[in-house]
Amino acid sequence: YSQPKDTGSGQNINTQLIYALQYLKEHYGPNRLQDIAISTSTALDTDQVLLEKFRNHEKVKWDQKTGLYEYKHDFAVRNREQLLTEIKRYTINKSAGISIRTLKDAWKEAPTHIEELEKEGKVYVLRTAKDGQMKTVFWNEMSEENEPDDAFVIEKEFRDMWAELKAPDEVDMIRQLVAAEMKPVSSEALPPPVAKGKKGQKKPRQRQRQAKITNTHLKGEIDLSRDY
Repeated sequence: YSQPKDTGSGQNINTQLIYALQYLKEHYGPNRLQDIAISTSTALDTDQVLLEKFRNHEKVKWDQKTGLYEYKHDFAVRNREQLLTEIKRYTINKSAGISIRTLKDAWKEAPTHIEELEKEGKVYVLRTAKDGQMKTVFWNEMSEENEPDDAFVIEKEFRDMWAELKAPDEVDMIRQLVAAEMKPVSSEALPPPVAKGKKGQKKPRQRQRQAKITNTHLKGEIDLSRDY
């Protein structure tokens, strides 16, 4: 573990606390206090104020019986089964997906297993449009073991075609709509609602205006509305 060169050994208590927390986060499982202090070059084992801050931190789990310390990750994941269980539980309870980065912090091997679960159809993965990096993972409630009796299987060819489809960005989409002489429908373009009269009420008789009808191919203007 190496610290930034410009900070030396980190004499500030808060700086030393950050070093200790980072070490604990990156080293899974219980850790001895002396190992943390030596690896981070901090006074964690001699400075009582620093030690109290460390023990009382919300991300630190201290076992008073063994004297060992462990980082409290957002998810308790150490294997593939626990990973899928956490993804399923979070998707059901929160109606949302889990950040890949958060799962990676809890278990370094999580991204590799998430890709395998995606291939098996047990999870859905959202990726960035720019480079295709995994961003968020959801549990697939329609996976094989959870499919209803009337479910039908979509052929792999169509699934691959669907996966390859890319939605254009907003600028390109507007440009394509304009090229196709299409425009979004706004509330202003809708016709005004027709007012319905009360039942039994007669509609007012509209006054007919006499129109002057002409035929352009005839010489002069002949009023076709007159009875000659």
